[in-house]
Amino acid sequence: MLVFAASDKGGTGRSVTSANLAYQRALTGDRVAYVDFDFGSTTAAVVFDVPDAMRGTEERGLHSYLEGAVTEPATIDIWRRTESPQLRDRLNEAGRLVLLPGDVGGGEFATGEDTLERCVDLLLRLHGEFDVIVVDLSAGRSYALDMVLTATAHPRMRSVPFRWLVFHRWTRQHVIAAAGLVHKDHGIIRGGAERGHDAEALRGAVRLVRIAVPGPDSPLWSGSSPAQAAWMQACDEALRRLAAQHAIGDSVVLGVVPLEPVLQWREQLITEEDVLLTQIANKETLEALEEIARRLADDSC
Repeated sequence: MLVFAASDKGGTGRSVTSANLAYQRALTGDRVAYVDFDFGSTTAAVVFDVPDAMRGTEERGLHSYLEGAVTEPATIDIWRRTESPQLRDRLNEAGRLVLLPGDVGGGEFATGEDTLERCVDLLLRLHGEFDVIVVDLSAGRSYALDMVLTATAHPRMRSVPFRWLVFHRWTRQHVIAAAGLVHKDHGIIRGGAERGHDAEALRGAVRLVRIAVPGPDSPLWSGSSPAQAAWMQACDEALRRLAAQHAIGDSVVLGVVPLEPVLQWREQLITEEDVLLTQIANKETLEALEEIARRLADDSC
């Protein structure tokens, strides 16, 4: 299963949340690959605490592979290369978890037919080797977005199941931006249809993930004044109406991640140790990530 992680704006928590979902799927025993197609900012290794690839890899990165400079991209075994004690002490039943990083100093680049064929080859090989492939895309209507929309419409990719997760924060600006990425010109559905996708099938593959939702009833806000609490409740209701009006309402939301201080201060994987042992993270955050990861593989969701 290919999972494309997209957002129309930066700062949505797309990369750190999709990395957490990859981690959660690996904990269930799945073989998981995390593909860093955020070409302008290849920093996925930061979330996984892999110190020698914080800005990408010095050799055989995804930029080099897609541009034809190398025949095989680098693959990093996260369990072996991480500096996180919690990740090194993974559970015995955990599946593979690997990162395919971009190149150090790489950036966005236009794609042609040769690049597209290499992208199709890569996705097909990963599909044959892994249970879940999370592809983290650059924000907005990027070359990366265009490339994977075209690649997944390729005849050789017709039998490969794929899903789209669109990440957005719970604000008016982010709701409108996410709706545009899904439904407007050059967005996922219309852009995909222009490249040969069935628009309805593509619409059915898209789900929203709301990130850093304040949660008016959360213990984090227990000290709010009555006026603040009433105002937050009114804002939440207004945002729900706005999302429904723009066809990204609750019926297409896969999950909601509450506002989490740990993720505000340090983008990282949330582990059971963070909740139970050090108690730096909230139980609700871990449960939300576990539930979204479960739903990701559930066709009924």
